Amino acid sequence: MATFQELTSIEDVRDFYLQESASFIYISSPGCGVCASLFPQIEPILANHPEFRSGHVDLVTVPEIVGEFSVFTAPSLLFFVQGKELHREARIVPIEPFIRKVEQLSRLVASMN
Repeated sequence: MATFQELTSIEDVRDFYLQESASFIYISSPGCGVCASLFPQIEPILANHPEFRSGHVDLVTVPEIVGEFSVFTAPSLLFFVQGKELHREARIVPIEPFIRKVEQLSRLVASMN
């Protein structure tokens, strides 16, 4: 399984996506049923793509994330390559299209190396 790093401050979040060549951030909220049911489906997908370093942010723990990334709903799934946001999914995330998008981004990352 992919190991998601817990990001507990806005500084942790910034360091995480700015210092990695490719990263993925899962933003959730406590008590969010969609967040809780989606995460176990997303985790193995990212485990198959170790080129993306994975992080998790709780909206309550890091409320600044809302303004930093214009996050209006949870869960929000963000992909970064070289510090730039390349793709975002939010709320209801169909798994098959998500897998195809991860594979596409993975090919992009590989072509950059």
